[in-house]
Amino acid sequence: MFFKQIEDPYLAQYAYLIGCQATGEALLIDPERDIDRYVELALQNNLRIVAVAESHIHADFVSGVREFASNYSVRVYLSGEGGSDWQYQWQAESPARLFHLKHGDVFHVGNVEIEAVHTPGHTPEHICFMITDKGSGADDPIGIITGDFVFVGDVGRPDLLESAAGMQGNKEPSARALYRSLLEFFQLPDYLHLWPGHGAGSVCGKALGAIPDSTVGYERRFNSSLRAAQSGEERFVREILHGQPEPPMYFAMMKRWNKQGPPLLPSEFSLATIQPEKLQALSRNSDTIIIDTRLDREQFFGGYIHGSLWAPLTKSFTGYAGSFVQPEQKIVVLCHDSQAELAVRLLWRIGLDNILGYCSTNDFDKWRKQVKPALETLSVTTYEKALSQGDAYLLLDVRGEAEYEDGHLPGAVCIPHTRLASRLSELPRGKKIAVHCSAGGRSTSAATFLKRMGFDAAAINEGIETAASFLVRETETV
Repeated sequence: MFFKQIEDPYLAQYAYLIGCQATGEALLIDPERDIDRYVELALQNNLRIVAVAESHIHADFVSGVREFASNYSVRVYLSGEGGSDWQYQWQAESPARLFHLKHGDVFHVGNVEIEAVHTPGHTPEHICFMITDKGSGADDPIGIITGDFVFVGDVGRPDLLESAAGMQGNKEPSARALYRSLLEFFQLPDYLHLWPGHGAGSVCGKALGAIPDSTVGYERRFNSSLRAAQSGEERFVREILHGQPEPPMYFAMMKRWNKQGPPLLPSEFSLATIQPEKLQALSRNSDTIIIDTRLDREQFFGGYIHGSLWAPLTKSFTGYAGSFVQPEQKIVVLCHDSQAELAVRLLWRIGLDNILGYCSTNDFDKWRKQVKPALETLSVTTYEKALSQGDAYLLLDVRGEAEYEDGHLPGAVCIPHTRLASRLSELPRGKKIAVHCSAGGRSTSAATFLKRMGFDAAAINEGIETAASFLVRETETV
């Protein structure tokens, strides 16, 4: 049996390619939208993808299952659990052979056996995949692909349908459903490999580990959420619903797209080059946004284009873009030539398709002397000095609410950066806003967004732990 975990480090997402080397057939589980890389990986290993499966309707990335169903002769395995509200609407127009898996259903790819295990909680339709290598003579499974059910160090959060998709009153019943699913999980043998759908950095849980895989037995002993479940339902529900990070705004759209059917990508990759002298004119259009991916904040501050969004091409990129860019907006990416395709693929993966082109940072650096910096920045010291001299600022803390509760600056109000776009009405117009986070990254991105939306915002470009007045433990809201 061939087995490959395929990581997207930017979305902390894992897909799985499982092949039967005797027949050359392969199964792909939970692919992202740009599927050509999976096809190429299979070919490199003398395999052909004949089946694609999905654990659930994803909220954090655009699924690649419809791409496969529309462009390749594959069998598609989707969950048939959860009721009619949790079935894929695009399947009626798909030419692929579709199979709806119920709990205990079994299918084969070559000599590999896959059994569906219904594990509701994260979502009602969620299924896991038990893998048995029949080709090696095994009668018992080698491992379980758990999707967003159990992670290394955590479990899939049961509140997303309420906190991201707006289904009020859903999170507690989902938490109790998740608890019941975990009781079944505890019956699995300790030796089983556990292959999760996400790793550290994903907001599909609050304490995901950086190790890419584990075993059922290890997680039973050391996974804090599983240990809470072993202490009883009420403790588990209380702990799993507390302190979850605020999801980016794009999650709600992902749920709709993946259920209804995301648009298909172009058959060939192409990207226009935009000259730097056109950026300022483009930035004045309300329907166009420039995403500046330069990592060095000082470089960004020194060559800021009014109306642009700072979203460095790091693991924070999709979180920033997904929080502050609307899917209907036209996008220009400012990036190094070698990173242009990656930036576009990452935007595709979160449903931001309306990309006009990219501007090379090499070209921009030659031209940037004509750009006057327009983004005010502060340090904690200069902020406190400005206050002492009578300047009136609203101090906006864009960290998560759990971080805020653990300690914050006096007078600060908390709106997590991932929810800022939906809460602009809570901020005063005509008043200076000093934006801070823990290290300066989230505050810079949020400040550029606020500037674009017409607010007088300045980023505090350092961590606030240096402030002597830090660690006030009180909850204040706008």
